[in-house]
Amino acid sequence: MTAPFAPDSRVRLLLADDHPVVRAGLRAVLETEPDFEIVADVPTAEEAVRLAERCDADVVLMDLQFGGRMLGSQATAEITARPGGPRVLILTTYDTDADILAAIESGATGYLLKDAPPQELAAAVRTAAAGRSALAPTVALRLMDRLRTPASALSRRETEVLQLVAEGLSNAAVSKRLFLSQATVKSHLVHIYAKLGVDSRTSAVAAATAQGLIRR
Repeated sequence: MTAPFAPDSRVRLLLADDHPVVRAGLRAVLETEPDFEIVADVPTAEEAVRLAERCDADVVLMDLQFGGRMLGSQATAEITARPGGPRVLILTTYDTDADILAAIESGATGYLLKDAPPQELAAAVRTAAAGRSALAPTVALRLMDRLRTPASALSRRETEVLQLVAEGLSNAAVSKRLFLSQATVKSHLVHIYAKLGVDSRTSAVAAATAQGLIRR
């Protein structure tokens, strides 16, 4: 378990984003904070996992989508699973239920959107370093709304299945991507249709997109 963060300590940051301009911008913003130190920045989730173990960072600012095979949520799970590992603060443009839940369930301490003002980002970094939850207001509202309607909410796996369907994958391709049998994929789709009140793949994708459950 990560040791408690002392308020007067320097916060050591690892930045993980596949866009060089974004990493440079984050550096420019965060380095103006006297108690922040950028120890490294990396363009892939795989490198974030490797470096998080070696660079003694307190907080990793993690994007969700990378050009490589590993997603930010997967990297978050690996980083936070290690005893004494750094906190992970998601910083992304994606705000669907699927993205938020995947990140939180993977162990992220916080979730911010990239349009957050600099002072909100700095405050979230300090909050995450202290081991407290740091959620963007819109993200917190989404989680509250989901908790209020658990019966109709899609599970994480159902959301993953429907997201891949929305991307044009067949049942066979979905089963291969998620390491599920095709029968299990079909079962998930049946439950999805019932929860969304639809009767087809196209209608399910349209309904879930309208509700912000998946992205197109």
